[in-house]
Amino acid sequence: MSLDLGPLLPGAIVLSSMLPGVLIFLVDEESHLLRTLLNLFGAVLKLVLVGVMIWGVWRGEVFESRLDIAPGLELVLHADALSVLFVSLSTVLWLITTVYAIGYLEYSVNRSRFFGFFSLCVSATVGIALAGNLLTFVIFYEILTLATYPLVAHRGTPEATRGAKIYLAYTLSGGLLLLVGAVWLRTLTGPVDFLAGGVLSGMPASMHGELVAIFVLLLAGLGVKAALVPLHGWLPQSMVAPAPVSALLHAVAVVKAGAFGILRVVFDVYGVEFAAELGLLAILAALASLTILYGSVLALTQDGLKKRLAFSTVSQVSYIALGASLLGPIATVGGMVHLVHQGIMKITLFLCAGNYAETLGVHKVSQMDGVGRRMPLTTLAFSVGALGMIGIPPIAGFVSKWYLGLGGVTAGQHWVLLVLAASTLLNAGYFLPILYRAWFRPLPAAWENEHRFQTRFETMGALLWPPVITAVLCLLAGLFAAAPVSPLQWAQLIARREYGL
Repeated sequence: MSLDLGPLLPGAIVLSSMLPGVLIFLVDEESHLLRTLLNLFGAVLKLVLVGVMIWGVWRGEVFESRLDIAPGLELVLHADALSVLFVSLSTVLWLITTVYAIGYLEYSVNRSRFFGFFSLCVSATVGIALAGNLLTFVIFYEILTLATYPLVAHRGTPEATRGAKIYLAYTLSGGLLLLVGAVWLRTLTGPVDFLAGGVLSGMPASMHGELVAIFVLLLAGLGVKAALVPLHGWLPQSMVAPAPVSALLHAVAVVKAGAFGILRVVFDVYGVEFAAELGLLAILAALASLTILYGSVLALTQDGLKKRLAFSTVSQVSYIALGASLLGPIATVGGMVHLVHQGIMKITLFLCAGNYAETLGVHKVSQMDGVGRRMPLTTLAFSVGALGMIGIPPIAGFVSKWYLGLGGVTAGQHWVLLVLAASTLLNAGYFLPILYRAWFRPLPAAWENEHRFQTRFETMGALLWPPVITAVLCLLAGLFAAAPVSPLQWAQLIARREYGL
């Protein structure tokens, strides 16, 4: 007798990190081995379960968990092609970030608290990815806010506390707007399930004004985490967090939760064609374009390496929203595949930035002279991530920009090419000087922390190999974009379903 995984698997994927996370809170601070085993057990188990889900969804199987939490209120976890794209990214990068964080926090304090919230954070992210209706999405969206706050404040310094408070003020305000919009929409339509093609297209014309207002509320709530201008102010301030947290914020969890939510609202609540009919895509396109250019301009002015990367995230994540705002499957593919491509490129950059800081005490662009000769593998990985962000082929970022540009032309929105061209020039303007300093400027007499790690490699292995692996993934995602199981092919599957092709 075979076990029906349909109603069990989504919940098991969420719990595979949540339960180890709860246990980690109880682990003694000096029990390094037990804490490491719990971390790796949860991360590997989640990866296996997601692999089973990917195979099942590809074959057309249905995985859905439902739980009544109150009369008329149902918690729904459902696996569709879009949720699998996001949950796969989160699961793979969480495993890599966990290995990195174990090494990074080797000599830190409050490690059990950190890894407990770290696990809850990825549990909330997976819950967001698998949410089958708007209510479930909102619940996990708020859990993510609360689970991430202690990670931003982890160091306990005045700067960390201030950054965490700013983060909390922004994200709680955004969550409130999202909740108001979700409740308002529910009063009009009843339960709002996520459905390819949207669920609102049949609403009478008399309600269109309310639906526009609700969209603005939902977009504002999601736009905080997605760092849309002018709601982006928390992101640079949160860079006081440890490097694994920065990687989590930018590549795996928070900003991706906002961008993913925008995709859900546009495609699976309103439906892209109905959203265009209401004029909502024009609003989203304007905000996304402004954010792409504004974030890049501010990145040019930053000497702090993590702050330069933070403003780069402000810019780059909005490519996802831009793809959603252009009516047509090709641009949709570009935006959705960038959800993955930006994640693997940006996590590479932040992990490398952490290596520079922990190994050499390098925190600023102006301090990076010669680091390529002192830390060649780290700098090679950083170079791959940076060139991918610029859009140099055959790295993953080129694929995203190609489909966004082609999608804009196909949709008759030729201005998109100007936005992408300007963004690419700005990307080159803030990344190429870093690479020049790292590879071609002479080495300084000494670095602040040069002798902190006594290892056979340029830094300890747990810090070195994660960004090297993600840099390889950046190359593979570009070189093998046409492979059957690549992020690009999965994004094309999603676009076909959303447009009914």
